[in-house]
Amino acid sequence: MDILTLAVENQQIAWQILEETAIIPSWEQIGATVNLVGSLKSGLLSKNKDIDLHIYTDRLTIADSFSVIRELAERLPLKEMQYKNLIDTEEECIEWHLFYEHSNRDIWKFDMIHIRSGSKYDGTVERVTEAITRRLTEEYRKTILQIKYEIPDEIVIPGIEIYQAVFDGNVRSYDELKKWRKEHPLTNSLDWLP
Repeated sequence: MDILTLAVENQQIAWQILEETAIIPSWEQIGATVNLVGSLKSGLLSKNKDIDLHIYTDRLTIADSFSVIRELAERLPLKEMQYKNLIDTEEECIEWHLFYEHSNRDIWKFDMIHIRSGSKYDGTVERVTEAITRRLTEEYRKTILQIKYEIPDEIVIPGIEIYQAVFDGNVRSYDELKKWRKEHPLTNSLDWLP
């Protein structure tokens, strides 16, 4: 399958899933502001079926966060979930990773980061996503989608590493990406802007 066609199809499905799951309204019921970030927002979603959301509330409590997850778990065909409490770190967040079974039997992952409004990284990923989107040309987009497609399914490489390699290192293939990563290990993905 053509990589651009695959990307368009998966992005259309992702938007449909966002609508049918009503995950954003579920978070809004506790007073949260929900921002779509990452590859779906930037148009760089490829074969990895994931949707990234940053969720902001004035108070960050385990009880509020779990109340939304409980409602989602009762309502949606979730197959697995992962929870990480980072409230007492500089990130001031709770990470949720929910694995949702779409009606076509594909498993989609929601990466939902529940963040305290006004914390150190408030808006950081949004700014990075916007900067990537502004800098994208058709050539960059096709290169990034091609590299994402070439990465073996069992290997996980954060999109931010791919974007940095393409924008800053002129990387054009998965083989070049492997070399770039050895020479430029990512220390903090939140420090980079294209």
